[in-house]
Amino acid sequence: MVLASFSPLSSVARLGARSSAFQSRRFLAQAVSATPKIQDQAKASSYKVVVVGGGSAGLAVASTLSETLGSKAVAVIEPSDVHYYQPLWTFVGAGLKTFDESKMAMSEVMPEKAQWIKDSVASFDPKKNTVTLANGESISYDYLVVAAGIQVNWGKIKNLPETLGKNGVTSNYSPNSVEKTDEFIKAFKGGNALFTMPSTPIKCAGAPQKIMYLAEEQWRKAGIRTKTDIKYFTGLGKIFAIDKYANELLKICKARNLNVNYFTDLAEIRPDSKEAVFNVLGGEAKGTQLTLSYDFLHVTPPMGAPEFIKSSPLSNADGWVDVDKETLRHNKFQNVYALGDCSSLPTSKTAAAITSQSAVLKNNLLGDIFGDKQVAKYDGYTSCPLITGSDKLILAEFSGYTGQPQETFPFDQSKERLSTYLLTKEIIPEIYWKSMVKGTWDGPGKYRKLFRSA
Repeated sequence: MVLASFSPLSSVARLGARSSAFQSRRFLAQAVSATPKIQDQAKASSYKVVVVGGGSAGLAVASTLSETLGSKAVAVIEPSDVHYYQPLWTFVGAGLKTFDESKMAMSEVMPEKAQWIKDSVASFDPKKNTVTLANGESISYDYLVVAAGIQVNWGKIKNLPETLGKNGVTSNYSPNSVEKTDEFIKAFKGGNALFTMPSTPIKCAGAPQKIMYLAEEQWRKAGIRTKTDIKYFTGLGKIFAIDKYANELLKICKARNLNVNYFTDLAEIRPDSKEAVFNVLGGEAKGTQLTLSYDFLHVTPPMGAPEFIKSSPLSNADGWVDVDKETLRHNKFQNVYALGDCSSLPTSKTAAAITSQSAVLKNNLLGDIFGDKQVAKYDGYTSCPLITGSDKLILAEFSGYTGQPQETFPFDQSKERLSTYLLTKEIIPEIYWKSMVKGTWDGPGKYRKLFRSA
């Protein structure tokens, strides 16, 4: 199929690199409709684009590509029956949203024109342009997009899998325990409350401390704060990566008497004695262990690249899909792209980052297909809404590449505000369900330009 001579396409693809990118989808679809339908040309189990993963990143990409390329030209490999909007789980864990508000049937969010392959990936063979499924079937592609998310390694903390959701041990990172967080916070009568953050990369790196602020507020209102000792343990050397926001968070911790401990990684839970064992990673006590009793323990488990990616030719030395940090194209296989948590992109792993990444990826992949070489570049944009109470929030926006704030609004977003809290709790979830998973939201870049130019 040759469409390089279709003159409006160049301007359309260039729009993909800008904030108005996906207003152009209709024009691209019209261009494709003038040619034989792709699915009629394809062999069984062969697709123009295969997308691995039906999470935020996979759906944002597959929705646009399937609209543009035509029915069943795009396949999405995803084994799950349910799609979760996981950023809402902090609110669920604090009793501010219901669990049902965070989920939708996968069949409801899967693009109508995409072929849903309800299975998981066993292996990749990028030299042959094939993906092997867990059932042994081989799927071939012209282009591959890997958006498989991150692997949560519950078993790397001794006794965590069998202890989770029992006797005060919980985590907002599991759909099976997030409601237990709310239950345990409400049942808490005082004592030692511990909150952990691992030394590994994780999705939504602000979440481990957000639930601490919300729990502390509830215990203060319940009149048991004076009977409660709250400690936050992070395997890292800072409370937050960007100094502007870290400084404000430390002020909050000091004002609310929240004890922050660095370079301490949860290694074991002893449920019989209700003790948590930490490995000390830095300082004078480096190499030793610290054992503390707990009455409430919120655990953020270590995470890493999915095993089927780590063992594949697509991975870098750390196990992530090895892509160029600006174009999102694989550094070795030119018809492979990746985005989101499973990628090697050196920025925070958040849904906000995916909005910008998906716009860049779609522009560049469609440019490959249609012969337009106007390249879009990702600048590392990401965001972390740091909920600090039931009516306030610090809206951290920054580039993970430069380490500098990249704020949208014309005010200091490092300060706690009700407006940004309501934006995160009520408006952004609507944008997610109605626009992001449908491929029509590419982040706040255009609004940032509007506000900053005013």
